[in-house]
Amino acid sequence: MRRHVAMLAPPWYPVPPRGYGGIELVVSLLTEELRSRGHRVTLFAAAGSGHGAVVHAPASWSSDLGQRDERLRELTYAARIVESLRHLGAIDVVHDHVGFHTLLSVTQLADTPVVHTVHGPVTEAQNVFYTALMARVGLVAISESQRRSAAELPWIGTVLNAVSVRHLALHVGEEDDPYLLCLARICADKGQHIAIEVARRTGMRLVLAGKVEATPESEEYYTTQVLPRIDGDRVVHCGNVVGQEKASLLAGATALLAPIQWEEPFGLSCVEAMASGTPAISMNRGAAPELIDDGFTGFLVRDVDEMVSAVGRVGEIDPARCAAVARQRFSPAAMADGYLRMYERAGSSVGSFDGEATSSPS
Repeated sequence: MRRHVAMLAPPWYPVPPRGYGGIELVVSLLTEELRSRGHRVTLFAAAGSGHGAVVHAPASWSSDLGQRDERLRELTYAARIVESLRHLGAIDVVHDHVGFHTLLSVTQLADTPVVHTVHGPVTEAQNVFYTALMARVGLVAISESQRRSAAELPWIGTVLNAVSVRHLALHVGEEDDPYLLCLARICADKGQHIAIEVARRTGMRLVLAGKVEATPESEEYYTTQVLPRIDGDRVVHCGNVVGQEKASLLAGATALLAPIQWEEPFGLSCVEAMASGTPAISMNRGAAPELIDDGFTGFLVRDVDEMVSAVGRVGEIDPARCAAVARQRFSPAAMADGYLRMYERAGSSVGSFDGEATSSPS
C-alpha cells in the first residue's frame, strides 16, 4: 500500500546536506527512494533543502547549534511542525529524525504512529526519556551495537543507514602519489592523531577531510594534537569536502582510516569508502564489525600496530567486489525496505494503517 509519511529532519542543515550532515543525507536518500515507489512524503527540514521541503528553520539558526539558544530553536521548530501536521490531512506515519523536543511534540498527535530513528549513542538521560515515551513511539536503531547499548528499550527493529551510491565514484587504482584518507569531523573520538601516526609509520601521505568540531574540547584537540603535525605535504587538512571532490578523494585513496576512540553507532565514511571500492580500516569498536567484512571489504584492528599492518594488506582487497557488496547492502533501496517494515510495525502497535502491509520482518 502507498503511505503518506511526514519526514522530520533536524533544523540545522539542509536536506540533502552541502557537506557535513550525516542524518540529513540519510533523510534525503530515504525521502527520494520512498517517493520513487509512489509513497507521499512530506519533508520538514531547514532552509535550503530540496525535495519540496516544508521549511520551519531559517539558515541563520545553524549558528545556534551547540550554543545558548539551541533549545529554544528546537522548541520553536517542534511547535511549527506540530501546527503544520494538524493541517496536513491524513498522515499514515510520522518518521522523526530529530528527537527530544520534536519527538515529544509529535507523540501528542492522536492515533498517529510515530517512528523515531536513534542516530546517536544512547545516554542514561536519553534512555529514561525514551522509556517514558515507549507506549507512543517505535524506536529504530541504526546498528545492533547501538541497540545492545540500551537493550532494555522497546526497539521495533534495526535499519542500517544507506549511502548515495549513485554519487560515488569507483576506485581508480594506485595513484602516482598514494595516500590514506581520514574522513570525519575532527575530534578526539575520531582519533585523527592515530591516523597521523599510522601515516608516519607507513611512509604514506595522509589527507584529513572534515570540519573541526565546534566544542572547546575538540578545538583544543585540533590545536594541540593535529594542527602541529599538518605540514601541507605529508599531512594535509582539506576541511569539509562535498560532491565530486569527496567522491574523488574516496575513490583515489589507498584506504580509509577510521581510528575511532568510542563506540560509534554507525560509520558513514567507512561505508562510503567501501562502496567506492576503497578498503576501510577501523578500530574494532561500536558498529564497525557490522559494517566491515574483515579481509573482504576492509580490516578490523585493535591498535596502532594492527592498523599499520592492515595498510600493508590492502592489496588483498578486490576493489570491484568490495564496491559491489557495499553498494547492495547499504543502498537506499535496502534502507527503504527496512523502514517500510518499521512503519508497518509502528502502525500495528501505536495506531493503524489503512489496508494491509505485506513486508516481511527483518
